[in-house]
Amino acid sequence: MSDINIPILLDRHCYRYPSVLVDAIAEHDPGRRLVAVKNVTVNEEFFQGHFPGAPLLPAVLMLESLSQVAALLLLKREDARPNARVYLRGVNNAKFRRQVVPGDRLRLEVSLGRRRMPLARAQATAYVGEQVVAEAELLLAIRLDETSIDPTAIVDPRARIGEGTTVGPHASIGANVRIGTNCRIGASAVVDGWTEIGDDTDIYPFASIGLAPQDLKYQGEETRLMIGRKNIFREFVTINRGTRGGGGVTSIGDRNVFMAYVHVAHDCHVGDNTIFGPHATLGGHVSVEDFANISAGSAVHQFCRVGRHGFVGGYSVITKDALPYARTVGSRPARIFGANSIGLMRRGIPPDVIEKLKRTFRYLLQSKLNTSRALQQIQKDRALACDEVQHILDFIRTSQRGVILRRATRRAEEVMADE
Repeated sequence: MSDINIPILLDRHCYRYPSVLVDAIAEHDPGRRLVAVKNVTVNEEFFQGHFPGAPLLPAVLMLESLSQVAALLLLKREDARPNARVYLRGVNNAKFRRQVVPGDRLRLEVSLGRRRMPLARAQATAYVGEQVVAEAELLLAIRLDETSIDPTAIVDPRARIGEGTTVGPHASIGANVRIGTNCRIGASAVVDGWTEIGDDTDIYPFASIGLAPQDLKYQGEETRLMIGRKNIFREFVTINRGTRGGGGVTSIGDRNVFMAYVHVAHDCHVGDNTIFGPHATLGGHVSVEDFANISAGSAVHQFCRVGRHGFVGGYSVITKDALPYARTVGSRPARIFGANSIGLMRRGIPPDVIEKLKRTFRYLLQSKLNTSRALQQIQKDRALACDEVQHILDFIRTSQRGVILRRATRRAEEVMADE
């Protein structure tokens, strides 16, 4: 009976023994009767203590195997809901006729009796050959998760969807997807690949999350997308998985906002509390630190970084690392317009720290010192000592592509002020 995936369905049998005690399905009359087989072997872990030198199948595990077969029968009914879960609520008139020992082949027969939702009764009998070895009446409860999956959605039965999550019309969710609790998957959204999504995340219609990377070197290997909690992915956002050569993981932290048409390529790493404007694009292997803001239409070249609390202005092109705490704007080339003062104030950065950051940028952009000398001077200036300034110094020193240190022209500053 290849249409019954035993391990997947038994994941929805609650409070069960951790091992699967059903090996194969022999007969199946949907909604009425199911016959399964269990081969009892001496290497079963429970035989180690039950009993040394005289191994016997415990009676409670005989009932467990019968309840697993009953759960399969209930979960594979024609009217079974994909978010149904089965609980064993009672056992009546249990009788054990003979001992079951290693080498026996159990035939487990379960027939459904009266059903009064959410409860169902099942008559369960176990045989070895033609001899009855155990029988009982099982009382089972059927409960629907607080999830809501639209009937037109295509959800692979191997996908795991947390309670309280809603899946909209025509959405598609792949086999290796793990979605947390209280998420919302919009109409026609696609979530695929080896993708994990944290709780309270919103994915809006037509978003594409976790599909294969757009890299010609990718050959279908298992790579992952890891997404944290409370993220928002608006319409037509695309997020790709990682590649083997880039570490195999694309990661996104918590509480990020991705507005419409944002693209995040393979092997990118996005921190927490970032904002991406419409059509913002990250090339492969980009790193975006916490609280960064990348405005509409901007593109970040592969392998670049955008620093903590950095602001990238609209329609900018970032081909080197964009400094933390700075406003970086433009495309021919991008330039720095000083500290991101307004953003920093909104994030609760103290005024004295903002003033230190402004003085740091004056060293880097307006002094006659080259970059190395400017860094040395900033490091020596005790009046500038704080974690934020130190982060800028570390960011510059660890850059692989170089950092954007081109100062804005006076004309550009006037245009920014007018806006």
